[in-house]
Amino acid sequence: MDVMGDKATLFETGRFVQPSGEEPSRDVDEMGEDAEEVRLGMAARTGDAEAASVLGAMLLRRGDLDAAEPQLRAAASAGDRPAANNLGVLLHQRGYADEAADWWRIAAVAGSAAAAHALGRHHRERGDEPAAEYWLRQSAEQGHVLGAYALADLLEHRGDSRSAYWMRAAAERGHREAAYRLARSLDGGDAEPGTGREEEPGTAKASTEAEQWYRQAAARGHRRAALHLGAILEKRGELKEAGRWYLTSAKDGEARAACALGFLLRDAGDSESAAVWWLRAAQDGDGNAANALGALHAERGETQTAERWYRAALDAGDDNGAYNLGLLCAEQGRTAQAEQWYRRAAYAGHREAANALAILLLRGGDTSGAEPWFSKAAEAGSVDAAFNLGILHAGRDTARDTEAAVRWYERAAAAGHTEAALQVGIARLREGDEQTAERHLRCAAGGGSAEAAYRLATVLDARRPPEPAHELGESVHDKTECEEWYERAAGQGHRRAQVRVGMLAAARGDVVEAARWYRAAAEAGSRNGAFNLGLLLAREGSEPEAAVWWTRAADAGHGRAALRLALVYARRGELAEGQRWAARAMELGPKEVGERAARLEGALREELSA
Repeated sequence: MDVMGDKATLFETGRFVQPSGEEPSRDVDEMGEDAEEVRLGMAARTGDAEAASVLGAMLLRRGDLDAAEPQLRAAASAGDRPAANNLGVLLHQRGYADEAADWWRIAAVAGSAAAAHALGRHHRERGDEPAAEYWLRQSAEQGHVLGAYALADLLEHRGDSRSAYWMRAAAERGHREAAYRLARSLDGGDAEPGTGREEEPGTAKASTEAEQWYRQAAARGHRRAALHLGAILEKRGELKEAGRWYLTSAKDGEARAACALGFLLRDAGDSESAAVWWLRAAQDGDGNAANALGALHAERGETQTAERWYRAALDAGDDNGAYNLGLLCAEQGRTAQAEQWYRRAAYAGHREAANALAILLLRGGDTSGAEPWFSKAAEAGSVDAAFNLGILHAGRDTARDTEAAVRWYERAAAAGHTEAALQVGIARLREGDEQTAERHLRCAAGGGSAEAAYRLATVLDARRPPEPAHELGESVHDKTECEEWYERAAGQGHRRAQVRVGMLAAARGDVVEAARWYRAAAEAGSRNGAFNLGLLLAREGSEPEAAVWWTRAADAGHGRAALRLALVYARRGELAEGQRWAARAMELGPKEVGERAARLEGALREELSA
């Protein structure tokens, strides 16, 4: 039970009440109060129970328990209900809980809601919940806000669904803690802002109502309500108001609000102010803020300071501190220490630390040691770990591992991993499941994968009916979806897509566009791009420049380019050089190129020997 030791809060507790007909507080100067005390004392000595009650209440509020007690006893014995309640408060403060309960019972039976509340609290502290519920219900049903809240708390503790009714009743009567707890129940989760744990969202209606109750509690000075209200507003994008509530909560001593305010300021570009609030929160034991400070110093290259704050986060119970220490050590090449910190965080359940530990072990050649950590991280929800497991199984090249690889890729793809979606798409194409493949390729392409965009384009291209060749001057048809995907991949630097876009442009008769894409692919190292650019230049009468690109393609292993060079040199009369390129074309193939090159090489040999 809260001991009524603070004079300023005696009225707020509901245990301290004025006699009926008296105002709860009056603005009087000290002389007026002294005169009133003298007047009440004289009336009390004549046996005026109401005067004794008021005088006792005045002295109790002042903290003069010795002087208040005889006045309250006299008034209570004469049947004054407020005096009986206040006598109970006085006795409770002095440690006489049982006698206090006797007087509260007398007042409660006489109809005092405040006394019934106090008596209910007394019984709950003694472990007598049935009696506690009885008296708290008496208080609550008379409209006593503290009684309603205490009854709700008792029922909630027992798992009784009726607690919601009384919690709402207390909130509606202005009890700020009831308003906060009602908002938390409507919010649908136990996680607190700044803890890193996600909450399950409630319905839109419940969320709206929760916000209203948070706002009511926050307006009455509830710092955690202000924190939650700030988090709701931040999520909704109302950053200015969110910052105001975070500031209110932080100034009241809520470390998580100070931390959240720091992140808000950092995102607004004010790192210096953010650091001030993070420092305040970290000094109050907020591990998340300590980690943020560590990251800030690490970005500035102040690794020793960063390490100190990461250790502070770890000391505050935040496992991210160990993970960040591992990252810091890994960046500095301190592999053994990085492994130690990763292990500490991973054993504590940090999934990204488990994934990082597995990667570290894998790089060190410990595949068998890495796999369990990848599995642990993936099962805990790490998307990267699921993808890495897919890579691990795919590298073993057995039917069983291939199936396992696809399963892990699918899990990562379902969580939005672009590269994993591409791998699933490739696997399904290999199996002939074009429909599933297309779905995954679209996801990967939409996520920015150039390879997925190219492969999706090839799938769509294969379905497209052949079109008649375009003549110069003929109107260009609208681009198909497959062309759009080719162009997207080409724009991202995909060399095969660039060659394909060039071919489509050439088919439309757009030589300039075709040359642009062929050149882009060739300069990026595509031998097909170099060969096609050479063909385009040769047709435009620029055979010397074409030969330059064919040489580049042939040097990269393009057989047709080597054959073209052999023909160019043969026409120039440089038979030995032509023979050399013909021999090169025979080596590179394919078969029909090799056969043509062999015939050309034989003819050049005969010419040279003639």
